[in-house]
Amino acid sequence: MKLKRAYSPVEIQNMNIPTFDFTGAWEDSLGRPARTGTWIIWGQPGNGKSSFAMQLVKYLCKFDRVIYDSLEESTGKSLQMSLNRHNMEEVNHKLLILDRESMAELSERLSRKRSPGIVIIDSFQYSGLTYQGYKELKEKHSNKLLIFISHAEGVRPDGRIAKKVEYDADIKIFVQGFKAVCKSRFMERPGVPFTIWEEGAAKCWIE
Repeated sequence: MKLKRAYSPVEIQNMNIPTFDFTGAWEDSLGRPARTGTWIIWGQPGNGKSSFAMQLVKYLCKFDRVIYDSLEESTGKSLQMSLNRHNMEEVNHKLLILDRESMAELSERLSRKRSPGIVIIDSFQYSGLTYQGYKELKEKHSNKLLIFISHAEGVRPDGRIAKKVEYDADIKIFVQGFKAVCKSRFMERPGVPFTIWEEGAAKCWIE
């Protein structure tokens, strides 16, 4: 058996690891994360999860092309309204929306040359992934950023497998009351909550 090489601390310290040069509220919440790995976003309906996801997608389009695999909503009226609400035509040439593309098909797409570097999978519960399948997807496309949107069960992602993904993810984002609370491996402490909608957040948190 051929073993992988081992690294010294200095070798790792000197590695040039590509990161997102986030600024403003995004940096305050998420730091400057690596451009690869996995994130997970979850929250109860009506708390701003979809709106946060769309704002995040639009911001990420500043850095790379983005795939949005719409497994749950397909290309229906709800997605159309969300795209209109966030003026997503402004990133028309950077965003590719897939209509319920299976994980096998998505993996094939990501294997092609010059495929987008960022992938949103909405939602994890509709992906059909097992935890082993998740790990295989992550390892096969280790040069990509995979972001999973999940249903919630209380204050945790819904389901045993989604909870395991939460533990594994580099960035964990819980949406509640139109605020996104982020825990990032790229920050020494939890980030400042990201306000999704000022008026809605003010009303929710006062109540």
